Amino acid sequence: MLKVILQAPRHITPFNEPARDLRIQNKPLWLNQRDLLAPYVDREVELPPGARLPIAREPMVVYRDNLYFDKHYITEFMSRAMKQKHAVRAAFSIDDAAFREHALPLSISYTPAGNLYFADLWYYPEGPVADVEPLVIDMQAREIGYYHVPTYMATESGDLVYQVPLRAMLAIDAWTHIFISDGVFGLFARGARFEERLKKDLGFKLRMLAKAVYEGRQLLECSELVKIGKNCIIDPTAIIHGPTTIGDNVTINAGSVIENCIIGSNVNISQDCQLMLSVVGDGTFLPFRASLFMTTMMEHGMVAQNTCLQMCVIGRNTFIGAGNTFTDYNLIPAPIRALNGSDRLAVANRPVLGGCVGHNCRIGAGMVIFPARTIESDVVLFGSKDRRVIERDVKYEDSDHHKQKDASKHPRPYPRRGESDLATW
Repeated sequence: MLKVILQAPRHITPFNEPARDLRIQNKPLWLNQRDLLAPYVDREVELPPGARLPIAREPMVVYRDNLYFDKHYITEFMSRAMKQKHAVRAAFSIDDAAFREHALPLSISYTPAGNLYFADLWYYPEGPVADVEPLVIDMQAREIGYYHVPTYMATESGDLVYQVPLRAMLAIDAWTHIFISDGVFGLFARGARFEERLKKDLGFKLRMLAKAVYEGRQLLECSELVKIGKNCIIDPTAIIHGPTTIGDNVTINAGSVIENCIIGSNVNISQDCQLMLSVVGDGTFLPFRASLFMTTMMEHGMVAQNTCLQMCVIGRNTFIGAGNTFTDYNLIPAPIRALNGSDRLAVANRPVLGGCVGHNCRIGAGMVIFPARTIESDVVLFGSKDRRVIERDVKYEDSDHHKQKDASKHPRPYPRRGESDLATW
């Protein structure tokens, strides 16, 4: 089968990079797509915007390269599509709670048609044709609570919930979609599938219990749920609850607590760190008492001591200094707005949401960042009496390193699309 990849070259703010090159579940998006489609295809063609599909009378799967899908979604889509005698295009119903609540807000990639929204994923059994039919794949949402807001704080109070899918697909149009892909559609979904299997598969439940008893551990700590790579050093006082995946050459020091996370390779987690429902990229360093809650850190980052990141996305090669706090809730009852796929502020459909920092940033100590604010790639922020609270998006032109005589020592490897001052390391 032929695979045709349609390029989506638009850069995702604040990373200044196409979606395909950003990491989802600690893996570049393009690699996730390639691996999941590998069982179905043997050749591929990549097309720039505006190019025509190849003319060939053979089975063909076509998709835009800003799509994130998991194994469970693409298996269902391909299975049903290959049984059809006509061409189909992936579609979602507005009644699909996971799509309506999490994938659709802030997006620009879906084509509305009545109660359906078409995604850029097609299957042609005999080559490209103009007439395609919708193939609606229900994401099988489960309502799962994640936060409790006291009644005195705002109009939207009480238990907040996510619509967690058992099979997931969405277009990465804005940084919030990375947060959704890693958290709600990734880690939450993995936990939900585990719970569903425990309920329905008695043999699986007995195997889990037997493994836990044999190892002398609690169920969530047994090796069936906590997967550990090679050459790892884990202090016996660290607490690790699954489902959690840990890569190779990882060090986890005393007093750390990790719950339902993905930890990449060559990661160093120091004493008393707290990680929950987070994705930590390869080569990351977390000094003592760093805290991540529902946060994504791409590769080779560092979060210094006593810094708390809640519901955030942090780009690669970025340093977050000590004592920074990324807030996630508006103190007045106003909806949180975030940048959408057109780089305009729009309602995020999230009552709580942290911030986003791009690639190659350096954030000084002791700052407070308001909810849903972004800091563009290659920015340097110094803590000072003039810059202590980040209450609006920070662009590269606002970077504090421009004020220094040796500003050229901080290169800019991630310029905006169309800019020519690409620096080398």
